[in-house]
Amino acid sequence: MPRPTPAFVRAAEELAAREPVIARLLDAVGPPMITAPQRTPFEALARAICFQQLSGKAAGTIYGRFEVAVGGTVTPEAVLATPLDELRAAGLSGAKAASVIDLSEKVLDGTVPLGSLKKLDDDELVRRLVVVRGIGRWTAEMFLMFQLRRLDVWPVDDLGVRKGYGIAWGISPMPTPKELTELGEPLRPYRSVAAWYCWRATELTDVLPA
Repeated sequence: MPRPTPAFVRAAEELAAREPVIARLLDAVGPPMITAPQRTPFEALARAICFQQLSGKAAGTIYGRFEVAVGGTVTPEAVLATPLDELRAAGLSGAKAASVIDLSEKVLDGTVPLGSLKKLDDDELVRRLVVVRGIGRWTAEMFLMFQLRRLDVWPVDDLGVRKGYGIAWGISPMPTPKELTELGEPLRPYRSVAAWYCWRATELTDVLPA
């Protein structure tokens, strides 16, 4: 269940104090409501892989079967101890099974250092994550925002963020990823919050620039 997160709420208030568009969106939809993180960073990444390109209900069913297949606790060791045919029988495609195996191997060999996340900045974390099969930049950015609660992630390739920025700031056509990169600079260090409000802007019809 999404709920207010104190750091995001404070960031929204600070951003709204200097950015009128964010202030209007804050008044219209309230503080950012963020889904609770998964129990562990590894579980969050494995879940993201399982949910790719599937509806929520179908993905949830498959992920539940995946949890059972690996013994109820989603860890790199448990995944690697599970035969491939059992991962496939749980509903994972060949590509997704290969992805969770690759993730597990890279966590254990230190390529993806989930035990020292606080020591790495956002850009370095993204660089480490995208070497995993099946994890692209967008998945890495969502992990930073919603699992790690990083406040200054700016997913410029996300269509909803681009569309929402265009709606909220009155820019047509919506900005390109390159343009959005520059437009996001004044929103530092709270671009994750700005992205959340861009998503909300796509659901509104009456919160437009003055």
